[in-house]
Amino acid sequence: MLYRRFGRTELQMPVFSCGGMRYQYKWQDVEPEEIPTDNQENLEAVIRRSLELGINHIETARGYGTSEMQLGKILPQFPRENLIVQTKVSPHADSQEFRKTFEKSLAYLQLDYVDLLGLHGINNAETLDHSIRKDCCLEVAKQLQMEGKVRSIGFSTHAPTEIILQTVNTNQFDYVNLHWYYINQWNWPAIEAANKLDMGVFIISPANKGGLLYQPSAKLVDLCAPLSPMVFNDLFCLSHSQVHTLSIGAAKSTDFDEHLKTLELLENAAEILPPIISRLESAAIKNLGEDWVKTWETNLPTWEETPGGVNIRVILWLLNLALAYDMIEYGKMRYNLLGNGSSWFPGNKADKLDELDLQECLSRSPQAEKIPQMLAKAQTMLGGAEVKRLSQS
Repeated sequence: MLYRRFGRTELQMPVFSCGGMRYQYKWQDVEPEEIPTDNQENLEAVIRRSLELGINHIETARGYGTSEMQLGKILPQFPRENLIVQTKVSPHADSQEFRKTFEKSLAYLQLDYVDLLGLHGINNAETLDHSIRKDCCLEVAKQLQMEGKVRSIGFSTHAPTEIILQTVNTNQFDYVNLHWYYINQWNWPAIEAANKLDMGVFIISPANKGGLLYQPSAKLVDLCAPLSPMVFNDLFCLSHSQVHTLSIGAAKSTDFDEHLKTLELLENAAEILPPIISRLESAAIKNLGEDWVKTWETNLPTWEETPGGVNIRVILWLLNLALAYDMIEYGKMRYNLLGNGSSWFPGNKADKLDELDLQECLSRSPQAEKIPQMLAKAQTMLGGAEVKRLSQS
C-alpha cells in the first residue's frame, strides 16, 4: 500500500480508503439481533481484507444505517493505534442534536474516539450555516475534540463548487470529502484551495459515482484499454498529488482487487494516461462535435435560475456521457435522482419542457438554440422511473 500525508491531520493515509456504505445490512437502524450472520461475516471479511492490504482508513457515517453498529463488532478486535476511523454526522439546526447523534455513533462503533469526524453533507447555504454560525455544529465538534473523542474535523459535500470553496476558505476544517474524478472535474478549484490550507483531500465514490465502473459500458472498456475503466480512473485521480485518498465502497472482500492494480502504475502515470485521455477526448468530439464539447457549459444558468428548477448543467453532462461513451445506465441512475435527491442531487429533470420557456435563462449561452433539443433527447434516452438515494431505499 502507498500512503500520503493527509494534510494538517498529519495522518499517513492509504491512497485507498475502505468506505462503509455498501456492505451493511440496512440503511436504517435495527436491533443487533436482526443482523443476519452471513451479512456480518461478509462485513468482517471486508474489514480483515482491507487491513491485510494496509488500507487502515475505515470510513462510515451515522447516515449509513447499520454500518457503524456492525463495525463496532469487529473494529475493537484490532490495535486501536493501527486504525484510522472516520464517521460523519449531518449538520443540524440544533447543535445539541448533532452531539447526541455523534455520541450514538461512538457507542455503536464501540470506540473511545474517532480519528476523523466529518460534518456530513454541507451541500448548500443552509447546511453551511448550521455548521459554522455561532453555537453551531462545528463548535460542538471542537468541544468533542477537546474532550478527546475526536482527533481531526472535516466535512463531506455534494455541493456546487462555490459552496465548497466557501466552506474550505473558512479555514476551520482539517480535511474535505468531495467528488472529483475523470468524468467530473468541476471541483478541482476546491481541491486546490484545500491544498493551500493544508487540508486532507478524500475523493468520494470514484468507482460508483465516477461512472458505475464496476459495470462499465463496452465502449468505455475499449477506450480505456489496456487499463480497465476503474484502474484508469484511479490512476487519473492519484496521478494528482493534491489528492490523498480514494474511497473504495467495497461490498465484498474481492472488491479491492481491481483497484490494487493501480499501485504499480503510479510511477509511470505520465506515460500511461495521455493516450487514453486523448482517445476519450476524441470520442467525445466525434460523437458530440467539437463546438459542443468546447462550449456547452458556457454561461449556463444554475438550476435555481431556471424555470421549473431544471438542472440543465447536470442533464447535459449526463447526456454527453451517454452519447460519447455509452454510459447510459450511469446516466439513467443519476438522471432519475433529479427531483428526488434533495440537497444531495438538486434540481429537476427535463420532463416538463413543453410547459417551460427557457429562452431568457439561456440568453447568454452560445448553444441556446440547441440546448432545448438536447434536454429533450436526455429525457427520451435517460428518463424513467424515479430513483431514490441509497439512504432512502
